Amino acid sequence: MPSDHHTFCKFKGTASYSTLKVGERISENIGCYYYNPTSWFSDIKDHVAFYQSRVDACFVDGERVQAQEGVFCGGWITSGVVGPCKGGPGTWGW
Repeated sequence: MPSDHHTFCKFKGTASYSTLKVGERISENIGCYYYNPTSWFSDIKDHVAFYQSRVDACFVDGERVQAQEGVFCGGWITSGVVGPCKGGPGTWGW
């Protein structure tokens, strides 16, 4: 369900957030998406990036994936992803 939370990125535009309720469990602002991203990021329109710290697990094509370090949106690592992946200590500057 939509959340009242929004943020702004100078590159992508305004992000909206969703809250997920499964049974009695609620995860606030579990993922962000861009209804109207800037033209440079038009490919992300209508896609949701989930925060790995707010879900129990994620599967891609049946493979349980590893969450990247840190708190960035997305960052799911599969056996086909080659790193390094941004998010861990010391990776903010690249």
